[in-house]
Amino acid sequence: MEASLNTYQDEQPPLQAENFYRKHEKNSKLSGVKKDIEKLYEAVPQLVKVFKIKEKIGEGTFSSVYLATAQQQAGCEEKMALKHLIPTSHPLRIAAELQCLTIAGGQDNVMGVRYCFRKNDHVVIVMPYLEHESFLDILNSLSFEEVREYMFNLFKALRRIHHFGIVHRDVKPSNFLYNRQLKEYALVDFGLAQGTPDTKIELLRVVQSESQQEGSVHHSVQRSVFGERNFNIHSSTYQESPTIKLIKQSKVMDVASRKLATKKKIISTKAVNNGVAKKAANSCPAILTCDCYATDRVCSVCLSRRQQVAPRAGTPGFRAPEVLTKCPTQTTAIDMWSAGIIFLSLLSGRYPFYKASDDLTALAQIMTIRGSRETIQAAKTFGKSVLCTKEVPAQDLRTLCERLRGTNSSCAKSTSDMHTNSLYEPALAIETDKKVEFASQPLGEQIQRLKNNCHEGDNGLEIKITGKATDLKGWDRVPDEAYDLLDKLLDLNPATRITAKEALLHHFFKDIRQ
Repeated sequence: MEASLNTYQDEQPPLQAENFYRKHEKNSKLSGVKKDIEKLYEAVPQLVKVFKIKEKIGEGTFSSVYLATAQQQAGCEEKMALKHLIPTSHPLRIAAELQCLTIAGGQDNVMGVRYCFRKNDHVVIVMPYLEHESFLDILNSLSFEEVREYMFNLFKALRRIHHFGIVHRDVKPSNFLYNRQLKEYALVDFGLAQGTPDTKIELLRVVQSESQQEGSVHHSVQRSVFGERNFNIHSSTYQESPTIKLIKQSKVMDVASRKLATKKKIISTKAVNNGVAKKAANSCPAILTCDCYATDRVCSVCLSRRQQVAPRAGTPGFRAPEVLTKCPTQTTAIDMWSAGIIFLSLLSGRYPFYKASDDLTALAQIMTIRGSRETIQAAKTFGKSVLCTKEVPAQDLRTLCERLRGTNSSCAKSTSDMHTNSLYEPALAIETDKKVEFASQPLGEQIQRLKNNCHEGDNGLEIKITGKATDLKGWDRVPDEAYDLLDKLLDLNPATRITAKEALLHHFFKDIRQ
């Protein structure tokens, strides 16, 4: 069969062969989705009587979302979104997400919940379905007025959830649904939400309490990735002072080690090394300082320090500086930073704006826009020390966005050399030999290569961006208030970053207040 298939493909022209592969891939996907739907019906049989599941419309780490129709008493069909949570999700986390939807949802652009079905460890949350556009597809066709309305409605949703003490932790375009024709919006997916100290969502407090009491036990078994917590084991809402956290981790680790030694009588080399490191940390005098700062090695003092654990949930490119630097105390301000990144994409016409493989590169990319000195100074306010080998000046946000969007009069607008995907590449991309190359080099090289592709103009640094000439749709009249609001959203210091309530009162929205 395989030999005959290869012979058939060899006989086909290149275009037909490509179409064959595409059709085969599409059929495979449809077959996979059909199997997933059948498995869902088997796992939660109650759904068969109520819903006709049409297709899978989303898939994440902890859930899958399906489009379904429900037969109403009036005889008409209503579209619903069915969110199937993976069976290994923590029950408290599921309950907390449901409570966020039922208490804060249904108003001010926050998605509500209609029903919830459960069978054993399978949970399906049923929500109204909002037909929506892909952010990437409409980004560069939006008028400036549409962008203003989009941000206003996003802040309404954030004001709503922040009022209840909910930190969403994953604010991004795909979690803020937008129906352009109907001008309807919905903030969705509270699977990573955590509570503020005064949260009104009772189960978020319970999840936090569970994390503090039991989280460290699980954490001793589960290997963390850069301090990230596993939501299938416990919540990310682990907020304690560094002193308390260190004491608790030390005690729990010792107990866990004794249990493992008793049961298996075997201790791996890695476990021994970890134990030695912890013992060294306990006996290490506080007055000792490291001697590897700004060098290419790690000293024994730094090796003896315990790993700091802090919430890191969220999507790369949207994480706030305090998340990237693992600040243990994180507030609703992290949602406002993410909203600022969305606004930056809308003003510049670039999505994703940031693309980094790790947190340190992400922080370096933030420095290229907000400045290294400013980043270092802000980090000090939340107890972090950041070292940058080269001073990078902060960029003017208006100049940056206008160059990237191509609406500045001094910006080159040649359409003949335009890269067809240039509008959809990260903003920190460098054009070389008509190819787009991600700026993943060290910070110093990023800046130097960026400068090599720029020229000095009357108003400072000008980035040569080529773009397609289109109807400006108000982009030639963006007021200063827009960039003032953007500056306040991208405040590196979370303590002074603008809140959702303050953003709605900003002069940028003076004539659309509700």
